[in-house]
Amino acid sequence: MASSKTSSLVSSKTVVSLFLSSPRTVKSSFLSFTPASPSFKPLRTRSSNATKIDEVTNNILDEDMDQIRRLQNGSDVRGVALEGEKGRTVTLTPAAVEAIAESFGEWVAATESNVNGVIRVSLGRDPRVSGGKLSTAVFAGLARAGCLAFDMGLATTPACFMSTLLPPFEYDASIMMTASHLPYTRNGLKFFTKKGGLTSPEVEKICDLAARKYANRQTKVSTLIRTRPQQVDFMSAYSKHLREIIKERINHPEHYDTPLKGFQIVVNAGNGSGGFFTWDVLDKLGADTFGSLYLNPDGMFPNHIPNPEDKTAMSRTRAAVLENSADLGVVFDTDVDRSGVVDNKGNPINGDKLIALMSAIVLKEHPGSTIVTDARTSMGLTRFITERGGRHCLYRVGYRNVIDKGVELNKDGIESHLMMETSGHGAVKENHFLDDGAYMVVKIIIEMVRMRLAGSKEGIGSLIEDLEEPLESAELRMNILSEPRDAKAKGIEAIETFRQYIEEGKLEGWELDSCGECWVSEGCLVDSNDHPSAIDAHMYRAKVMDKKSGEEYGWVHMRQSIHNPNIALNMQSVLPGGCLSMASLFRDRFLEASGVARFLDISDIDNYIGCQS
Repeated sequence: MASSKTSSLVSSKTVVSLFLSSPRTVKSSFLSFTPASPSFKPLRTRSSNATKIDEVTNNILDEDMDQIRRLQNGSDVRGVALEGEKGRTVTLTPAAVEAIAESFGEWVAATESNVNGVIRVSLGRDPRVSGGKLSTAVFAGLARAGCLAFDMGLATTPACFMSTLLPPFEYDASIMMTASHLPYTRNGLKFFTKKGGLTSPEVEKICDLAARKYANRQTKVSTLIRTRPQQVDFMSAYSKHLREIIKERINHPEHYDTPLKGFQIVVNAGNGSGGFFTWDVLDKLGADTFGSLYLNPDGMFPNHIPNPEDKTAMSRTRAAVLENSADLGVVFDTDVDRSGVVDNKGNPINGDKLIALMSAIVLKEHPGSTIVTDARTSMGLTRFITERGGRHCLYRVGYRNVIDKGVELNKDGIESHLMMETSGHGAVKENHFLDDGAYMVVKIIIEMVRMRLAGSKEGIGSLIEDLEEPLESAELRMNILSEPRDAKAKGIEAIETFRQYIEEGKLEGWELDSCGECWVSEGCLVDSNDHPSAIDAHMYRAKVMDKKSGEEYGWVHMRQSIHNPNIALNMQSVLPGGCLSMASLFRDRFLEASGVARFLDISDIDNYIGCQS
């Protein structure tokens, strides 16, 4: 028999588990009291132990549910999948992934029409080392939901969506396992149906359902897969799809099947999923891809972060282009939903430059189109677009926000053929409004070949030679000093106080931006139609005027991050010292004066002001 000391070591979580699994058994295990005389009247009170158990139960359930909800990252799910990050514990566990995958399968079954009766879901993943273990959890969750699963293996995010459309696959839904450009320790999930990527509110519903499942499961470990998923080679079909687009649209008069013959294109896949574009697309179309970098998948990403915004990625690609006298360099992020390029002169083209390049191409094909971007783009980009007959709609930061705005405009009868964020996420109407880094490169390559066929000796960079760039720009971060569960509310408080300060005239010369010459909406980041989109993160952009001339010399954009508990501050100026001036005013007359600085870490702003002064 166990000693009384041993018996007392039953944890509160064990008691909670007993209550959750068999409340009647637990109740009967407590001693009942029989009164000694009829005059005894029991008090109608709960024991302090029962109250404490209830409190412990609720606290544990709340924490378990919050653990799942905190994994939501806008329209994605992301978390720490491996030990190795200082100060961070593993949050994206197999059990959490299983609950989310099961909930996604149930959500698809409830919301999507299906003539076959059984929901078919594909799964692709990038080369992260946690992918194998977490894939098993996804398949287990889908099996719990009664779905048939198909394993695409190493894949790209755009390919996962296309697997719902291209015959003979045409799955009902798809999941991509990736954390984009984040460190190897992270991982995540992106969700698709035939209609496109899920929205933030849809992912929130799935995470809420998963949180309840996770909290009420006593065993927080993934189950075995009941039915092994069928392995499929979808990437070959997707590559063929891209090749056919290039051949048809170039329609080369001499060698139709090898339209890229005579062109050298260097690809930097960053050891992510993008290597296929070299050997299964470019090589088969006749291109010379000698000098390409980091094509083999390696989930530790040993050479640099696979990210077209990364300076190392762009500089190494630039060096490879110049060393090999290549016509074009291409940089993909890990899961190939973003890209950047380097022209034949070694000029990096990303951010505003990439948006300008894509705008120039799209406006040739669709004159007068509205181009939707996030609100961090420059005043020079707006002029570039309008001078080519286009219209520029500035909208909320977040690639899903930008793409969904383009979809919405087209539904309202406003032609919008390009939606693009400064991060490199870009979608075109002709490609199902899908943010596909490979498809963006396909369009750039087609234009490059067409220019050569038309007799031009210029590279692709000549299309954006007249783009005016800001003289100064800066991006700073302010961490929110609060408990994780309170960070979102504190972020909203800070940003709404910023709006209020400007509207009340407390920041002289600062005005809430009305999207410059944008004709679509009366207010920046605001939907003025009858069906406004849900706000996933609060943000405002203010234009800043010169006191003497009254002319706008810059802007400040303050936004809540959907990835981390912090606030991002972006600034651009056409005057020397403009960013320093705006940063100083922002700190002294807003952050300090309003009291917002008490729950924000403003050291990044302090350091910037100190270095620039």
